[in-house]
Order: sequence, then structure tokens, then C-alpha cells
Amino acid sequence: MAKGFLFLSQTHSASAFNFQDLRLLLVALCAFVLLALSAKQIGEVFSKIGLPRITGFLFAGILIGPFVLNLLPKQSIAQLQFLDQISLAMIALVAGSELQLHELRSKFKSILLITSFQFLAVFGLGSIAIYFASQHISFMAQMPTPAKIAASMLMAAIMVTRSPSSAVALITELRAKGPFTLTLLGVTMLSDVAVIVLFAICLSVAKTLMSGRSFNSFSIFLILFELALAVGLGYLFSRIFQFLFSFHFHRYLKRGLILLVGYSVFLLDQAVHQVSQIHLSFSLHIEPLLTCVITGFFLTNFNPYRAEFTQTLHKLTPPVFLAFFTLTGASLGLDVLSRMWAITLFLVFLRMGLMFVGSWVGGVLAGEPPLCNRLRWMVFITQAGVGLGLTKQMTAAFPAWGTTFAALLISMIIVDEIIGPPLFKWAIHRVGEAHTRAETPEFDGVRDALIFGLDGRTVALARSLKKHGWNVKIATLKTQAPEEQPIEDILICRLPNLSFESFRCLEIEKVESVVMMLQDDENYQAAEIIYEHFGTKSIVVLLHDHKNFERFKELGTLIVEPGTAIINLFDNFVRSPLGTSFLLGLDERQDVLDLEVRDPQLDGLFLRELTLPPDVLVLSVTHKGKQLISHGYTQLEIGDQVSVIGSPESLEKVSLMFEQPKST
Repeated sequence: MAKGFLFLSQTHSASAFNFQDLRLLLVALCAFVLLALSAKQIGEVFSKIGLPRITGFLFAGILIGPFVLNLLPKQSIAQLQFLDQISLAMIALVAGSELQLHELRSKFKSILLITSFQFLAVFGLGSIAIYFASQHISFMAQMPTPAKIAASMLMAAIMVTRSPSSAVALITELRAKGPFTLTLLGVTMLSDVAVIVLFAICLSVAKTLMSGRSFNSFSIFLILFELALAVGLGYLFSRIFQFLFSFHFHRYLKRGLILLVGYSVFLLDQAVHQVSQIHLSFSLHIEPLLTCVITGFFLTNFNPYRAEFTQTLHKLTPPVFLAFFTLTGASLGLDVLSRMWAITLFLVFLRMGLMFVGSWVGGVLAGEPPLCNRLRWMVFITQAGVGLGLTKQMTAAFPAWGTTFAALLISMIIVDEIIGPPLFKWAIHRVGEAHTRAETPEFDGVRDALIFGLDGRTVALARSLKKHGWNVKIATLKTQAPEEQPIEDILICRLPNLSFESFRCLEIEKVESVVMMLQDDENYQAAEIIYEHFGTKSIVVLLHDHKNFERFKELGTLIVEPGTAIINLFDNFVRSPLGTSFLLGLDERQDVLDLEVRDPQLDGLFLRELTLPPDVLVLSVTHKGKQLISHGYTQLEIGDQVSVIGSPESLEKVSLMFEQPKST
């Protein structure tokens, strides 16, 4: 076990390692775990105010670090270096797993051109700009020319990075779909993989320049050999992972093995470096980040267990990001940042300008629409895991100025992480590929329902709703209803197709509930239009094929599966026949009603303070989308949904109690 901890801290040699060191390490680890749990809560607070969680983790790390509260001193941060390496391995695995070949094929030309010109602009022009600005950057001003070139290249390489995790999260939040979204996703994934290769080359070149050695053919051969070695080891580690996933271990054991194997890449790099220094005339590295990226790529594209691997990575990512970003914030040199804020802003605006140039030129050559070319740079501003991971490597690679370098780049990444998401959202909305839910209309005092489909079931449902005081319309396609005719007092509306224009004549903005009883594809088409353009409060869908469950769930619909519903109905009748009869309305003396709290006088009252008729019972209260089990001390707020059961006469009185009083 002591051998495993040889590489956990660079502050102790093998001869000095003893149980006292182990005790100090465990104390530092336990303290960090407790502090990271606090950082998680701070991240949740940041998420609620519209900022990324990882920004909250960084902020929490700054608070607990040596420059503010000093809850995690510098020596403890040094002892926890192994957490950084485990996290970096995971970040690289995730980056590699996001490069999925089947998603890149349809827009390959655009993705390749935009990525190439972004690299040329941000890395090429960025290196030149940083070099000429080096006189104003404190740690670069006194460097010799070769060192300035090396630092400029490394800084520009990190400026190329962006955040696949943030892009995926924002695309999911906006339900973004279309060619613009597909292109940005492909460019983001390809860039973060390519930038690790670029950084590995730049790091090797920088070490050669910083050492004072001449850059000869052997140096080029060594760089190419290290890259080839990383590819070979990446394939080897992917086979190791595939072997591990072929066994039916407990999921927590598999997650632990992934972390252990990922960390072993860094241990192997350190071992190879030490052996090469002793037995060879040059230092050899295996580029652990690139190795892990190649591993993730092979596991995602050429692995029969890729679904399980992707799911395992998804479960591991949140705690790994929490540990990594909190530790990064704690190790951030605030004293350096306070002196370099002007250079930070210079780098931020330089990167934004070069992103625009690269995206615009690449988009024009690829034949992309002009509007997309003008806005595309906005979706590439956000940076996160890979950029921070590469930045933190500089501290160990160049101890003399690596800490200052890292502090400057981390501050740039934090600013990009704050301003990037709002720009991303605006660009997606501007090109028309956002599919978010429309605002729910105000209740007009009349309960309206719209049912799609015309058969015996829909007519029976319409009659039942009419009986309970609802205004009901049935909408059907032209081929289903050759003639428009009322059934009793239910209006039947013919539609030429399922489109926004057809739905406008139905006055859906006045409807509180829509019921979909067509085929699944038709139901989804109609539900998506209503979700995006009308914001109807309740959409109920009759599901025919369970494979469509998830896409209806994404729309927030209430899903009814006939087979499952019948089983659950019988189950409830067996266990609670009286309660089930009440809820289904089989007892004509009882009814169930959902009411919204609108009267300001009810705001802040406890349920026990309401004066309800004796035969009325509160079943539940839904507060901000979360259903609560009600009790006497449940406090009401405006907008809460209250489910009540009682006689129709009493429910009518309660309904009036909850409505907002009309102004006189």
C-alpha cells in the first residue's frame, strides 16, 4: 500500500514515507471531503441564480483555500494531488467518449472546416498576439525569447478549449435541434479531443525550448513517438476496461476500478519518466491526458459495452467535477489574480475575437447560412474541465512560473464560464433552434379541455368532463371525420393537418388540459407544437409503444400506458377499493378536483387554518412542481396546486374560496 502512495504527494520521498505521512494524508482527505460537501451546496445555490455549478465549486474552493479562510492549507492541497490526477483522467475519458463518429458524419465538412479555422485563428494568431503582449504579462516579461514562444504557444493552445459538458447541458435545457446545433456539438467534441493532442505537442516543444536544447530531428522524433505511445496505450487501456466490463461486478466496484485504472495512467507516466531519466539520455513521457482521451474514444465507438461505460461515466462525473473544481479553487493564487485582472480581460476579449474570425471563415467556406456564421462564435465561449485540466498541468511541468500561468488562465476560464452560457442561449434562440416551453396562459375562470381523436373513447371522455363542468372540444384530422357535426353539445373540429396554423383556430391558449389519443407519432407532433407555442398547463398522452416513453417525458406530458394502467387499477382496487372508487368517480356523491391558490388572502396560511366544508378532504399540495404529502402545517403559497375530494356542492364552494377576488 505504501508503494501506491509514493506518487500521492511530491513533498515526500520514498525513504521519508511512514505512517505519520499516511495519517496526515487521511486527515487532509477527510477534511477535504467535508469541505467538498459544503461546496456542493454552494454549487446548487449558484445553479438557482443561473450560473454553472462548477463556478460555485470554484468559488467555494477559493473560500476554503489558504488565501481566504485557510480551512485547507497549502500543504494539504499538495498532499491531495492524487485527486487532481484521478479527476483529470476522468475528464479526459469523458472528452474521448463524446467524440462519437456516427454523430459527425452528416455535417463532417462543416465541422472539419470550422474546427480547422478556429485552431488556425485562436492558436496561430493567438500565439502571435500573446507573444507581442508578453512585455505586459509579469511572469513573461523577463523570459528569454524561446521561453516566451513556449509560454505563448501553451497559453494559446488552452484558449482553443471549450466545454462539451456545458454545451450538452445547455442543448438539453433548450431542447435545441437543427443543423446549427449539430454542427456546434460536433465542433465542440472534435476540438476538445484535438486540443489535447495539440497541447501534448506544444508541451513537448516547450520543454525542449525551456531546457535550452536545440530543436533537432531527434526532438521531433521523440514528440511523434510519445504521441504514438499514447495512442497505443489508449487502445491497451480500452481493452482493459472492456475486459473489466465483461464481468458482472457490483456497479460501485466498477466505478472504483475505472477511477483506479485512470489514476494508474498517471502513475505509469511518472514511472516511465523516472526510469528514462536514470537509464536513458533523455526524458520520456506517455501523455496521460491524451492516453485517456484515446481510451474513451475506443470505448465509445468500438466497444460492445459502450452503453454501460457511458452510463458509468455519467454517474462518476458529478462527484469528480465537485472534487476537481473545489480543489482547483482552493489552489488558485488570489495574490496573482489581483495583479493580473487587466491581462485576464485582454485574454478574454482576444479569445472572443479570434473565435469569431475562425468560426466565420470556416462557416463561409463550408457554405453555412450567413446568420449562423455571424452568431456561431457565441456558442464556443464557455470553457471548463479540459481547459482547467491542461492549465493545472503547467504547475507541475514548470514550477518556476507554472503557478502564475495557471492562475491567469483559470481566471480567464472562470470569466468565460460566466459569460458563455447566456451568449450560448441567445444564439440558439436567434437561429430558431430552441424548443423551450411557452409561457402558460392565465386561467380565465372557465375550465376548457381539448381532445385529439374521434372514437368511442374520446366521446365518452368528453361526456364525462362535460358532466363535471368542463367545456370540451374534440379535434380530429380530415380523413377521420368526413363531416363536421356536433355530438350532443360537444363541438367536433376538423383539422387539415397537425400544425401551428391549424391549432390557432382551436383557441388552445384558453385550454387548461389537452388529451392526445392519436397514434404516437401524431401525438408527439401535436404535443411538441402545443408545448413550444401555447404552454398548455396539462398534456395527457395515450401511449401505444413504450419506446416512445422518454421523448414524451421530455415534454413534461402525463403519460397513460393502457397495459400498465389496467394493472395498477386492479392493484389499487384490491388494496383500497373505497379510495379507488372515490378517485375514479364511481361514487356519485364524491368528486376530485385540482385547484390553484389565487386568492392573496390564502398566501402563507396553513391548511389547518382553512375553513373547509366538513365533507372536503385535502389529498395533496403541489408546490413549484413538487407534490407534497399534506398535513395541518403545510403552508400555502400563491400558485400552489391543491387536490381535494368531496361532494360536488362542497367542491364548488371551495373552488370559489381559492379564486382571486374580482376588483370592485
